[in-house]
Amino acid sequence: MKLGLFLPLAGDATRLREMITVAATVGESAGFHSLWFAEHVALFDAPGSRYPYAADGSFPLTGEVGIVEPFVAIAFAAALTTRIRLGTGICLVPQRPPLYTAKQVADADVLSGGRLDFGVGIGWLREEFEALGVPFAGRAARCREYLAAMRSLWTDPVSRYEGRLLRIPPLRMFPKPIQKPHPPIIFGGESDAALRRVADLGQGWYGFSLLPDEAAPRIAVLDGMLAERGRAPASVEVSVSPYFKPARDAAALRAYAEAGVDQVIYLVGLRGPDTVAAEIEALATELIPTSDRLGLPARRRA
Repeated sequence: MKLGLFLPLAGDATRLREMITVAATVGESAGFHSLWFAEHVALFDAPGSRYPYAADGSFPLTGEVGIVEPFVAIAFAAALTTRIRLGTGICLVPQRPPLYTAKQVADADVLSGGRLDFGVGIGWLREEFEALGVPFAGRAARCREYLAAMRSLWTDPVSRYEGRLLRIPPLRMFPKPIQKPHPPIIFGGESDAALRRVADLGQGWYGFSLLPDEAAPRIAVLDGMLAERGRAPASVEVSVSPYFKPARDAAALRAYAEAGVDQVIYLVGLRGPDTVAAEIEALATELIPTSDRLGLPARRRA
């Protein structure tokens, strides 16, 4: 089983560079598989949108806290490391210009030596879409079209796309990603609609704020959708983050493996750079010996 780290990168702007440096280098040396960065262009003091990962619907960060753009963070972390994979967790595809996003993905994959995991989602914060001048409605369909266009930009010598929402004339975009045919597309979201996007288009699923007994039924639904499409469970890697939920011990890790999870991703860094190294090292000491023994879950061995 793989272990990853989720670094929100929100806080004292004067120490964010230090935070990435410590998390990337210590995470890699401690044996973690991946490091993930969130995305929000802007936050709001009192948004009307309901945050899906809190019981009361409130976002845990206040409006004055900024979040570093994930591709910038990935480029910085890539220069400090050689092995750890680097992921967008998640990239808000339907609120972004698709050509620029495709370019950032390809360039980040090249500069990291083929270590990019492209985590994507449709977003939840209506106010952010409105501030960017992008409709909140229809974002799921827009995400699908944008990803279809990106595939052409990543794989075709001369790229083009003609869809209901997007038209790209024949053009050339280089360099192409190192990973072929492109970096894995890993969808976030826990709804049936999100799982259908995984089954239709994805190479991975990133379930968020789920305990093992919450992840298991969602994985069963996903595997059923994959079977309907003639895809094997092994074609999709499952990553889950407990987020703030209490699942940071070896027993919970074993339960995630039994549920069918390939990778567990742990939130770190909320107390700042002074403690993040110790936090990562403590997780490694507690969990990596167990993760090494667990191997692949049964759904991936079939």
